[in-house]
Amino acid sequence: MRRPRIVIVGAGFAGYRAARTLARAARGRADITLLNPTDYFLYVPLLPQVAAGILEPRRVTVSLSGTLREVRPVLGEAADIDLDARTVHYTNPEGDRGTLDYDRLVLAAGSVNKLLPVPGVAEHAHGFRGLPEALYLRDHLTRQVELAASGADAAERTARCTFVVVGAGYTGTEVAAQGQLLTDALVRAHPLRQGMRPRWLLLDVASRVLPELDERLSRTADRVLRERGVEVRTGTSVKEATREGVLLTDGEFVGTRTLAWCVGVRPDPLAEGLGLPMERGRLLVEPTLQVPGRPEVFACGDAAAVPDLERPGEYTPMTAQHAWRQGKVAGRNVAASLVEGGGAAGLRPYRHKDLGFVVDLGGVQAAANPLGVHLSGPAAGAVTRGYHLAAMPGNRVRVAADWLLDAVLPRQEVQLGLVRSWSVPLDTASPELARAPGDIARERSASGPGAATAADVHGTDGADGPSTHGSKPSTDGPSTDGSNPTTDGSTTHGSTTHGTTTHVTTTHVTTTDDRNEANDMKDGNEVNEANDAKKAAGGSGEHHPSPEDGSQSITSPTPEVGQHSGGGSGARVGQSSPEEGSQSIDSPTPEVGRHSTGPARKPSGRDGAGNEPDSGDDSAEGDR
Repeated sequence: MRRPRIVIVGAGFAGYRAARTLARAARGRADITLLNPTDYFLYVPLLPQVAAGILEPRRVTVSLSGTLREVRPVLGEAADIDLDARTVHYTNPEGDRGTLDYDRLVLAAGSVNKLLPVPGVAEHAHGFRGLPEALYLRDHLTRQVELAASGADAAERTARCTFVVVGAGYTGTEVAAQGQLLTDALVRAHPLRQGMRPRWLLLDVASRVLPELDERLSRTADRVLRERGVEVRTGTSVKEATREGVLLTDGEFVGTRTLAWCVGVRPDPLAEGLGLPMERGRLLVEPTLQVPGRPEVFACGDAAAVPDLERPGEYTPMTAQHAWRQGKVAGRNVAASLVEGGGAAGLRPYRHKDLGFVVDLGGVQAAANPLGVHLSGPAAGAVTRGYHLAAMPGNRVRVAADWLLDAVLPRQEVQLGLVRSWSVPLDTASPELARAPGDIARERSASGPGAATAADVHGTDGADGPSTHGSKPSTDGPSTDGSNPTTDGSTTHGSTTHGTTTHVTTTHVTTTDDRNEANDMKDGNEVNEANDAKKAAGGSGEHHPSPEDGSQSITSPTPEVGQHSGGGSGARVGQSSPEEGSQSIDSPTPEVGRHSTGPARKPSGRDGAGNEPDSGDDSAEGDR
């Protein structure tokens, strides 16, 4: 007899927990497949510490194959689902298509960055949802301090040392707290930087930071941030973003090269094409997490609108603590549905009660209220780190070791340059993946997968996003009785412009960071000079570009800078996959990933980041 086939889409908090629970319950009696773009589960709550250089990136990832031995992981993104045929169609990282048949389906696709119709935000801001974005921010902050230290123009130096975070929910508050400590450390470590003063602004239209939490937690976070010099601007947001800075809603223009967008998330658009009842982008389900009319389909996490049995008439918010517990219930219910004669009677409804929250404010500072007991300072910091160690499904020893090393050793002042600005656009359906040259983005409607709806703009309350009038939004903060939430709880930031929604429709996102790349798109004379140099060295100097591998080249004069996808490349040694698009053999600067546009640069006159020193616009990643 054929074993039942179970397909789980997404390996976030809900999908990973569902797979783990199912594997234990099935005990080899079912074929369990986990479809996910990456081969790891990402512990999102510790991403700010990755961006701050406290934790190595792999510390916050948990191997799927290493921890889910009875589950078959499949790398890919779900493209569409045929409910009648019971098939899931997906595309793997190399562009090949595949199909998975199922008897039971668990939809746990998660969420994407929320876009609001604020002019310039899609082009000049970056979110904070995935590992690539955390790595990018780490490099970007380091680069801005280094460029400011070497710059001659006072206004440009000030702009590079000004960092703006929009959204004072969990994500924005922790990013600002950790980022401020990092930039201060970068300045203190070098005697020639003593005159520099990094400036951090945390914006939110709500009346206080962490508006969705207890006011005592909010006051603690506000006090710690202000004592460190962070400018907390409540009742204020961004009206327009440009390559030179941001215009605030109070009329002030702030020169900056950094705009971190932490205003919340929206459900993954995958479920929208199923033709099933939806609730603000989330799939409506029964309390047992089954889809009405489709008993073989379950949904949980950010993709599902789960009735809140503790608050009749409402739905559970898009938080990780809910996703983690919903995953467990989904796994149990799927297993129960496979038992002969089980039926609906054996399914459990989802219920949940919060036992408290913790907010990491960097260093030994934190705010927490486990079991309703308010804590702050080192005591809260100990509770917060202890909670994270207990909640992580793996890597506990490695995380603790990194914390110990950070306490006794200075942080490394290096930027790896592996993630460029254009590869982590705000408007993406896959924030967990860095975009590579030649990638074809998922087809979207004109509004984009993360774009705001009219309800978002005008403040209709909902579990999946902020509201303009300060009502209680969803949270992304950790809970002492479960995993850290992933959905930011800040209130809506932005304004409508001409009735349209700002979004990106091309693979390459033109940002301030890309000004370096644009400045390097010189005329044909530079290319000819590079060719002449190659010929003098015995090379042909000819270019042989490849559309699927535009950045792989043998004859580049700048190996340390990834070749622009629009530039020429020499004869290739071998075909590479799209995710290797920034690697180049023919470059004199191999230590820096190659950009996505423009011809290769000349090796002379560059700083360590591959930037032209005489370019006033080359804010390496300066479009945040």
